[in-house]
Amino acid sequence: MLIRKTKPNDQTEVLFLYEQARSYMHSHGNVTQWIGYPNEKSLKEDMAKGMSYVVEDDSKAIVGTFALMKEPDPNYQEIDGAWLSKGPYVTVHRIASSQKGVGTYIFQELLKQYKDIRVDTHKDNARMRALLVKMGFSYCGVIKLIT
Repeated sequence: MLIRKTKPNDQTEVLFLYEQARSYMHSHGNVTQWIGYPNEKSLKEDMAKGMSYVVEDDSKAIVGTFALMKEPDPNYQEIDGAWLSKGPYVTVHRIASSQKGVGTYIFQELLKQYKDIRVDTHKDNARMRALLVKMGFSYCGVIKLIT
């Protein structure tokens, strides 16, 4: 597999991955997350900011996507809990994939590059919560969304 920046001609496939993830979450009890978002507008904004990535399999098919924010996330300023560190961090958002193992691959590759990675998810997103535990992430608390 390979991670690369999202290109304009990838948009249809990325939007399809978002829809697949939305359907999966809704059919597995997480009915309030990703309603109408992420969408084409948010994808284009992520691409314009250089923070949208895709994962290609060995045949160059797009099998995953995520956003990587390299500047402080305004939504992480206020937390009912505490972050593990106060230093620089990156934030992973909007992970979606079409096959098993892609989320693990994304985090394995990011953990090679970044010391401090923050991720948030809905309390009902059992699959993402399990992936985060598997990858060694620690629960830090509940953030207050402002954007």
